[in-house]
Amino acid sequence: MKRQRPGWLLERLAGALQRKLSAAAVQLELWDGQIRYSGPHPPIGALVVDDARTLRGLLFNPNLRFGEAYMAGRLRVRGELEPVLEAVSRLSPTMTWREWFSQYLSVGNSPSRARENVHHHYDLGNDFYRGWLDEQLLYTCAYFEHPDVSLEEAQRAKMDLVCRKVRLRPGDTVVEAGCGWGALALHMARAYGARVKAFNVSREQIAYARARAAREGLAGQVEFIDDDYRNAQGECDVFVSVGMLEHVGLAHYDSLSAVLRRVVRRATGRGLLHFIGRDFRRPLNAWIRRRIFPGAYAPTLAEVTTRVLTPARMSVLDVENLRLHYARTLRHWSGRFAAMEGQVRARYGEEFRRAWELYLAGSEAAFAVSSLQLFQIVFSPAEAPPPYWSRTEVYRGVETADQWFAATR
Repeated sequence: MKRQRPGWLLERLAGALQRKLSAAAVQLELWDGQIRYSGPHPPIGALVVDDARTLRGLLFNPNLRFGEAYMAGRLRVRGELEPVLEAVSRLSPTMTWREWFSQYLSVGNSPSRARENVHHHYDLGNDFYRGWLDEQLLYTCAYFEHPDVSLEEAQRAKMDLVCRKVRLRPGDTVVEAGCGWGALALHMARAYGARVKAFNVSREQIAYARARAAREGLAGQVEFIDDDYRNAQGECDVFVSVGMLEHVGLAHYDSLSAVLRRVVRRATGRGLLHFIGRDFRRPLNAWIRRRIFPGAYAPTLAEVTTRVLTPARMSVLDVENLRLHYARTLRHWSGRFAAMEGQVRARYGEEFRRAWELYLAGSEAAFAVSSLQLFQIVFSPAEAPPPYWSRTEVYRGVETADQWFAATR
């Protein structure tokens, strides 16, 4: 059945959208088969629009409507998804008026809201995440010492990198804020002899982590606590947060700062924050906040240093940006997710599958084009000595915890 041609107004809207997309070498195809592409290079792919509502949404509110239309199947991508998203991502380097306005409407993540937001994303079932994460269920940026290492190797390297950066030693006490399925906490205990209190408000993740700790004989060294990190008490040698700061929200940075000041031992303490960030202040994509990560915010380095670390009287010792490592991590995740698309569709439905396909590919594109960053900040109380003399001690290439201890004595 032949579909009706768009009227003159939609024709003009389509022309305006194609002119924008041509700069990214992306073609626009309408529901009646019309193609207007006239870019200087052959198109790398196409956006296939099924109706007028989708066309209007792409022009007037793309940050939200692109994702909504894609997950509903009203917008399709012809060609490889990630390269098309990467090309389109380069077209919006500045903040839109909708994004600017939304900064002032965001709701803070109170303890109750934080639990709701975590439940929305992380309590989808451990089997779902087991299908496409690495064997230890690490859901944060890996560290690829060489481009061709496996995801499993890169995730183990990330955990060792974190431990080396805070110079973790046997007997150290650690507070981990936001522990996921427990892999890092257990690694700190097993490989480095630390004693860990790990906080998480995802009940599914906590149950899994506790069962794994018991199974591996580490329950005496690692306590998985079903509570908000803001309730942490007592002093510790090391504070670690990997992939949690994005969920705190600007309105609650003072709470995190208070925790650091209260629990990190002043004379010898140290810590590490590992988080998705920005070079410039900008809210996360509206569709991501609605469908994937409600309440999330990727801060700038300035926001973290001035609103979290400085009020806690912490000195910044080292900052590293691993954004390309996260792009590669997401490429691994996307490939594994694609391999189980039939199971995801059967359990959660096609709309859910398309949403997560877009989220993973779009996130890879965002790190590839530098609209998102992955920062690691090492810090210590102002009066404490730095945990290492130079980065040589962190990147000396040691392979085991025993070698690390021997090399740093």
